[in-house]
Amino acid sequence: MIIKTSTHVLAGLALTALTVGAVVAQSPSINTATFQADGAVHVPQDYRTWVFVGAPLTPNTLNGGSAPFPEFHNVYVEPSAFEHWSATGTWADGTQIAKELVTIRTNDTTDPATGASSEVSGVGYFQGDFVGLELTVKDTVRYAEEPGGWAYFSFGHDGEPYATIAQAFPTDSCNACHEANADTDFVFTQFYPVLSAANPN
Repeated sequence: MIIKTSTHVLAGLALTALTVGAVVAQSPSINTATFQADGAVHVPQDYRTWVFVGAPLTPNTLNGGSAPFPEFHNVYVEPSAFEHWSATGTWADGTQIAKELVTIRTNDTTDPATGASSEVSGVGYFQGDFVGLELTVKDTVRYAEEPGGWAYFSFGHDGEPYATIAQAFPTDSCNACHEANADTDFVFTQFYPVLSAANPN
């Protein structure tokens, strides 16, 4: 009886070990973007609930009247990708980073020379309306020919509702600038203290 019990226990332990091993092998996972057969990516869902990392601003009034990127850029990292970044200091395959463009709020106090306005907290730049949405995806298999395996998409710059799908920009539209100027694997981590603080390296 003792021998049989031990055998059953050992068999149970072995089965448990195999089950645990199978679970471990499937984790951790990155929540990846959804694509159509023609390569178009679907607009990400609930991106405003992702990890918000910052909102750079380079207004026209401080850039000779015509800045390349004159809006606020609200940047969100998909949570599983942020978790991987926080654990390793690297961007995993499947990483999604959303960038929503927001106008500068204006009112009767807006200074035409600077574009700044007066609000209850003081004079400065405040967010206005959502006007565009872009997405960056890292996929070294799907985008093996793209530098770093990154692809860049736009769902429109005309405000909501945004387009539901988008095709990747040509390589020379975004990758070259990111490759030359971004601190970490094509991502401008130097402009986002939230990312710098989370980097374990």
